[in-house]
This record gives sequence, structure tokens and C-alpha cells, in this order.
Amino acid sequence: MRLIIQIPCLNEADHLPATLAALPRQIPGIDTIEVLIIDDGSNDNTSDIARQWGVRHIVRHRRNRGLAAAFQSGIDRALAAGADIIVNTDADGQYEGGDIIDLVQPVVRGEADIVIGDRGVAENIHFGPFKRLLQRVGSGVVRRASGTTITDAVSGFRAMSREAAQRITITTEFSYTTDMLIQAGRKRLSVVSVPIRTHRTDRPSRLFKSIPRFIVQTGVTITRAYTTNNALRVFVGIGVLLTVVGALPIARFLWFYVLGDGEGHIQSLILGGALLMMGTLVAVMGILADLIATNRKLLETTLFKLRKLEEQIERDRSGHAEDDESATAEVLPIRVVE
Repeated sequence: MRLIIQIPCLNEADHLPATLAALPRQIPGIDTIEVLIIDDGSNDNTSDIARQWGVRHIVRHRRNRGLAAAFQSGIDRALAAGADIIVNTDADGQYEGGDIIDLVQPVVRGEADIVIGDRGVAENIHFGPFKRLLQRVGSGVVRRASGTTITDAVSGFRAMSREAAQRITITTEFSYTTDMLIQAGRKRLSVVSVPIRTHRTDRPSRLFKSIPRFIVQTGVTITRAYTTNNALRVFVGIGVLLTVVGALPIARFLWFYVLGDGEGHIQSLILGGALLMMGTLVAVMGILADLIATNRKLLETTLFKLRKLEEQIERDRSGHAEDDESATAEVLPIRVVE
């Protein structure tokens, strides 16, 4: 079984050596451990450092495309390289590399499709009170939107099976964490958590420049992902709400009309009629959006089958060479540079 540990990087030349050194060399149930670096348009020598440390797989973006794009590029390359399990971690040393051993075990045992590293947000000494509150609230929203029981929704320390990686396609441009969970919940993938250790990181986040901006962008990501995957519920719900609100001024007009004073309340009839029309149009939009979502499911199924077909073709080409390679356990190709 082949494990590929992918590490998205943006100007991480100073932190990458320590992160690579902390990765496990051997894991029970894993035959081969390899590292994949996604250099997201760094202007330092991140890629050169990775090569010096013996990293076999490097993806380099010509310019910075964002964490979500880097994550998806890593998944695509890991699948092409034949990964059976993919682990995503950060280059800044926030996560304990040794915890990858525990992170992958539910996937190795066939008990889960996706495993999220739980940082214990409520009691994590590296988080301030406001960040703890923010993380708990955000994770609660994602749990309801995704239908999962994950307590640390934005943790980037996660493992996934090959099939789960083939079924997930990140659509957001901000962060993959919440989008991935909502998709996993909709596709009925098994998602579990395992407790992990964290380290303090002194440098500011490169994902966002301020807390308010992070809240807004995360909210937009969650709303977009949920609406994309539950279009009928969202639009019909809004349409019903507008219809109910529109019925109130119409009822008011009818009340005064029965009392003989209807002419003085025509504005209520106009407002109610407009709201009823809007509600009907939004509900129709929901039906159309649901049809589009159904078409998307068909496209995703086609994409999944295409990936499986490409995998089978690649296996046929390689013949028995891949079997011979996987029969021998390998050590993570990392060497210390003096």
C-alpha cells in the first residue's frame, strides 16, 4: 500500500526541512511512503530545498493560485503517482508529523474514507479564546451543512483513501477544508476524527490577512458549497418564506376589504402580490438548480469512472513492474543535508 504525504507550500524554505524531518519513515500497513511538495508560486527556493531533501514528487505553480488550487493539484498528482492513501499536512510545523501514523490507521483498516486530525480546539493552548470560539462555531455550522460529526472542520491535517480522493473535486478558490467536508457528507463518505498534537506557529497565516476577512470568506465558501449540493432545499425554502411573507399583507388587505376599507390599503395587495411572484420564481429557480445539480452528479460519476479507467490502463501498461515494486517495503526518501 502506497502513502503519499502532500505538503502545499508558499515560501516555506525555512520551515520545510524541519517538517520533512518530522515525517514518519515507516507505518504499519504501509509499504511505501513518499512525499509530494506543491510549490504554489513561491519566490524563494522552496522547490530546491525539497529536491535537496530527496523529495520525489514536486508540483510547481508558475504563480500563486491559492490553497484550494494547491490542494487539488496535489490530489491530482498523488492519484497519478498511484497513491492508495493521501495525507495532507502543512509546511509550517503546526501539526506533529508523527501523528500521521494514527491519522492513516482508520483508512488502512478500511473503517473510514476520510480522517480529520482533531486539534482539540476547545482546550488547545496554542489558540486564543476568540479563535477557540470562532473555530467551535464554524465547525458547528459545517457539521450541520455536511451532516458529519467532525469537531474540527477547518483542520488541514487529514487523510483520505484513493477512492475518496477520486470522488472529491474542490470547487472553491479560498480553502478546501469546508468544501471537501460538505462534498464528503453529500456523497455519503465515511468521515471520522482522530486526536492530534499541534505546535505553536509564530508567523501569521498566509491564507487570510484578518479575522473578519477569514469569517466572510469562510461563510461564502460554506454557503456556496451547501447551496451547490442542496439547491432544491435552499431555493424552495427561500421561495416558501417569500410566499408566506407575501401572504401577510394580502391577508391584511382582505381584512380591511371585508370591513369596507379595502381601497385605502391597495399598497398591501401590491406588496403581497410582488412577494408571491418572487417566491414562485425563486421556487422555480430551485427546481432548475436541482436539475443542474443532478446533471453535476452524473458528470461526477462519469469523472470517477474515467479516473478508474485511466488507473486500469496505467496498471495494464506497467504490467508486473508495479507489483514487484510494492512487494518491497521502502523507507521515506529523505536524507539529511549538511
